[in-house]
Amino acid sequence: MLFNSWIFLLFAVIVFLIYWSLNTSTLKIQNSIILISSYVFYGWWDWRFLSLIVFTSSVDYWAAI
Repeated sequence: MLFNSWIFLLFAVIVFLIYWSLNTSTLKIQNSIILISSYVFYGWWDWRFLSLIVFTSSVDYWAAI
């Protein structure tokens, strides 16, 4: 998925609408939506590298805690 493609524009609009349609008090759900959509965006390029970004984000999460 390229940043200058129509599919990215559609993807960004859908994620934006889902994110802002949720109540702002549900910050954990909003963060999960952003995380999942970033995995979808990254996996759209090449799904074989998804394990790399999931591993990296898990290590970063546990290191931050």
